[in-house]
Amino acid sequence: MTRDSKRDFLDPAVLGKLLALELNARHPMVGSVAGRHRSPVRGSALEFAQYRKYVPGDDTRRLDWRTWGRTDRYYIKEFEADTNLRLCLLLDTSGSMGYGEPGETRLDYARRLAGTLAYLAAQQGDAIGLYSGATGFDQETPPRRGPRHLGLVLDQIADLKADGESGLVKAIHEVAEKIRQRALVVIVSDLLFPPEPLREALQHLRFRKHDVSLFHLLDRQEIEFQFDRPTRFLDLEGGPSLLADPTLIQRRYREAARQYLATLDDIVNHSVVDYHRVFLDEAYDQVLARFLLGRNPKTFSRTAR
Repeated sequence: MTRDSKRDFLDPAVLGKLLALELNARHPMVGSVAGRHRSPVRGSALEFAQYRKYVPGDDTRRLDWRTWGRTDRYYIKEFEADTNLRLCLLLDTSGSMGYGEPGETRLDYARRLAGTLAYLAAQQGDAIGLYSGATGFDQETPPRRGPRHLGLVLDQIADLKADGESGLVKAIHEVAEKIRQRALVVIVSDLLFPPEPLREALQHLRFRKHDVSLFHLLDRQEIEFQFDRPTRFLDLEGGPSLLADPTLIQRRYREAARQYLATLDDIVNHSVVDYHRVFLDEAYDQVLARFLLGRNPKTFSRTAR
């Protein structure tokens, strides 16, 4: 691919390295074209799934005569039909996603993650959709396949702006209703809001049988709080600024941060979400490599929930 200045969040060297890894779904997908992802629909593809007893009306060509010879009973071979995947990217564009130096903000990091995943999915022949926004959707692009659609999604990712209050929980509920067929829903956010309402939103996606991954973007200072002099803290989502002496609040802040992360861990574990806590000083290609390797069929259960 050629390097486009508008799409400078795509690094050809990273793409070349990650193309050797597959983007797999952890749960069965439903699609309209043949692909590499497991479907919940039993078909006659090449991968054997299981035996079941013959019932009148079954296709006799799928009878297993060797099993009949051993047991004197009729059994049908079932196979897993392969299908295509729908990758639906949900990006938080609230004001706090603008944290960081120009070109290295939290939103810039999110662009690299989302853009690279979109490119990898397109190379597999999978469909890509984009949903982004703060209090409402700035972009709402249903998943489709093809290079022209990939270009549209990449341009939309490039144009994202960080502004406004977070409305991620509402957005997740809306996406759960809008995406009718099973999909891999990848959420990228800083999750800087009280986490408990996130529980029901993630469970809504899982109830719809979606495979859910969550990239939680954090700066280490947001957890470690290693300030040593009076500092003015700005609310990037429109609230008032706060002048504080960190030495007076450091212990309580760190305890609140610990409780916040513990609550998130409980939420994602009970919601069966593929959760990735990512610090902004981590190389994004290594984050994605761990994500893709963790989805190798040899490393996770392929049993639908």
